[in-house]
Amino acid sequence: MNATLLAVAHGTRDPEGVRTVLALLNEVRRLRPGLRVEPAWLGLVEPSVPQALASLTGPVIAVPLLLASGYHVRADIPALLAEAEAEPGTVRVTPALGPSPLLARALASRLGEAGRPPDASPVVLAATGSSDPRARADTAESARLLSTHLNAPVSVAFASGQGPTPAEAISAWHTAGHPDVSLAAHLLAPGHFARTLTRTAARWTSAPLGTHPSVAELVLRRYDACDLTMMAINA
Repeated sequence: MNATLLAVAHGTRDPEGVRTVLALLNEVRRLRPGLRVEPAWLGLVEPSVPQALASLTGPVIAVPLLLASGYHVRADIPALLAEAEAEPGTVRVTPALGPSPLLARALASRLGEAGRPPDASPVVLAATGSSDPRARADTAESARLLSTHLNAPVSVAFASGQGPTPAEAISAWHTAGHPDVSLAAHLLAPGHFARTLTRTAARWTSAPLGTHPSVAELVLRRYDACDLTMMAINA
């Protein structure tokens, strides 16, 4: 029996953000017919992780729908899973989605959709921010991967915590003599932060990653890698 894929999202008050996550899971189901894919949320939206697990039987692989390995991935999700796990060893959790070349591909695609030409003009990768140094390091690595994919310079900005902010990062590029700066939204779904990004001085601003096929593929890659490990342990 295949393990259920439990997709654990952050949670949002924005209805469009919820719809986007659920649409992404529909894309995952389309790519893998027959695989049971269920959502769970860390807050604000139901089902919560314990509620979702209570409705499932058999092995479960939890895939955090988060773009960096901050506190939620390292502590919150494993603790919630362990607390709700009915039978030890039946639930496993994968790494975060990012950093990954597949995310770089999706980010580049969204920038192209926003109108950014295929040139070497600079990009600011804008993330929500975290006080966790591992999450910040993951975001920096995502910027490096995007830079390699685009063959263009990419700097990092954060909405919270230690800066620079998106506005500051864009201003720094302008001061350095680059009038055309793109802003890449390092976000999975629409919400408050995504809306603030549309009000910066960037020439082009990408939409959140959403249902991009590379994101759905990455969710399945995380699941498959963990499923192989689980089968090896149980063999």
